Amino acid sequence: MAAPVTRQVSGAAGPPSLAPSGPERGQPLAAAVADLPVLDAAGRRLPFGALFRERRAVVLFVRHFLCYICKEYVEDLAKIPKSFLQEADVTLIVIGQSSHHHIEPFCKLTGYSHEIYVDPEREIYKRLGMKRGEEIAFSGQSPHVKSSLLSGSLQSLWRAVTGPLFDFQGDPAQQGGTLILGPGNNIHFIHCDRNRLDHKPINSVLQLVGVERVNFTSRPSVMHV
Repeated sequence: MAAPVTRQVSGAAGPPSLAPSGPERGQPLAAAVADLPVLDAAGRRLPFGALFRERRAVVLFVRHFLCYICKEYVEDLAKIPKSFLQEADVTLIVIGQSSHHHIEPFCKLTGYSHEIYVDPEREIYKRLGMKRGEEIAFSGQSPHVKSSLLSGSLQSLWRAVTGPLFDFQGDPAQQGGTLILGPGNNIHFIHCDRNRLDHKPINSVLQLVGVERVNFTSRPSVMHV
């Protein structure tokens, strides 16, 4: 088994900021948090800790499914070949905070086929210290965001009003984060986003778990509406 990852990712934004109420790398995930439920696309409940009980997992918490930045970030996650993850014995997991009914449409929109769940009550977000509200901080240019603020916001609005289930698909003020967890309740890395552009570059995180780098320059073959 590969040695556990215990270092942070460096980036243009400087060292990640951890919410004082959340856990820290090197500490085990509290059993009470591991026992909190997530829901799959069918609405089935399973313990959060079951997702990484047997192997390491990169767990990415996104803001909400209508966020164009999250959409474009997940479009790039969709480009990670399953074979790369299998070779490193790593699981890739996205967690949102909408109703489970939004999972399937979001996956069709982004082309994402790896594991995905939701935490509709945001209990795991809260217990992990994920920030609510945006901190004014320079986060650098994300390699994963292609749309401008105006065009991206218009796309999000259009999806909101034309979708079959009209809601915000989560709390718009909630920020996300990235963790490397497992096997068991081991926390190897944690980064809580300070604002919507403060996500970690995907290849930087993949490097920490021994997953081959991915070329994200090609556009996904997904129809945008």
